Amino acid sequence: MSVPGPWLRTARAAGLVDADGIVQATVFARMSAIAASRGAINLGQGFPDYDGPAEVLAAAARAIADGANQYPPGRGIPALRRAIAAHQRRFHGLEWDADTEVLVTAGATEAIAASVLALVEPGDEVVVVEPFYDSYAALVGLAGGQLVAVPASAPDFLPEAGRLVDAIRDRTRVVLLNSPHNPTGAMLPAETLRAVVDAAARHDAVIVSDEVYEHLGFRAEHVSIAAVPGARERSITISSAAKTFSVTGWKVGWITAPAPLLDAVLAVKQFLTYVNGAPFQPAVALGLGLPDAVFDAAASALDARRARLTTALESAGFTVNRPHGGYFLIADGTPLELTDAVTAAELLVDRAGVVAIPVTAFVTPGSRAAYAPYLRFAFCKRDEVIDEAAARLAAFRP
Repeated sequence: MSVPGPWLRTARAAGLVDADGIVQATVFARMSAIAASRGAINLGQGFPDYDGPAEVLAAAARAIADGANQYPPGRGIPALRRAIAAHQRRFHGLEWDADTEVLVTAGATEAIAASVLALVEPGDEVVVVEPFYDSYAALVGLAGGQLVAVPASAPDFLPEAGRLVDAIRDRTRVVLLNSPHNPTGAMLPAETLRAVVDAAARHDAVIVSDEVYEHLGFRAEHVSIAAVPGARERSITISSAAKTFSVTGWKVGWITAPAPLLDAVLAVKQFLTYVNGAPFQPAVALGLGLPDAVFDAAASALDARRARLTTALESAGFTVNRPHGGYFLIADGTPLELTDAVTAAELLVDRAGVVAIPVTAFVTPGSRAAYAPYLRFAFCKRDEVIDEAAARLAAFRP
């Protein structure tokens, strides 16, 4: 007899599992498998196919050779916590105590999970901008919370500030933000962030800010939530080495937050992964201290790849958004009469040999019709891969 556990029951109720019992997150695995089996170019999943700074990689190799292969301290090694605090001071003008206000996590996803599980009780509301990183809804469901999704519409994929503020009410426990945004690449304007902070203060909500693409902006300046007046005391800021240094497999992330919030998150985190990535932690500490030119070059290279991919998609007849940062762009198939992105994704594989992800994988069930024409493409690939994908896409005909 098969008896679903509480998470699966919640996932089904939230629409995170389709009619065939397939969890939506496996959309990415299925599309990657299709890419591999058919020799297609995988612009679906958001991981780079190139390595990060050589000195960061070398530091990890040295740490392994030097014996940094056992459990690190639960909060992270002191050198990395100090480097994170210095990074926040350097780039955002924020002061955090490395001993009490910094926590190293197993990537940003664990940081988000531990934050949501620490703060959200059954019936609490969590406000997100839709589309959203797919783990958000799953984690809110796992905590027994209620997801409140505020739509972001094309072409800029920004939510209406008034609508976002109105969604924050007395039942709101967490406002879960992501800027630069996955999957759209949008950045929330400073005035919207200020309005959210004011609303969170009025309703005693905590802001959890996913800022993993903080160094990959190219059309706007990233504003860290804790730098907004009034936000520091009620915000948890999350980032990661994965995107900045192209080391997604290392799974080294971090949280900066006031000590009472951080302690609540640590109480959960210690029973998830306990600790992680001992030899990678000193390498990330080194990376965070690299010159500005290293961070700037990573963003500039991504923007150039974005531009080439955009030109190819527009040549094929798609309408393409103009992301402000991150790894992704959104293509609208409506001009080609491709109003169902699932069908469009299949056609792209069959006729162009390129894999993309339907944006409907990032929304609640009731919103799928509104986002049906949109595909997400990742441009965090080597130049030659982007150029080959661009050539295939430019020749694509439905």
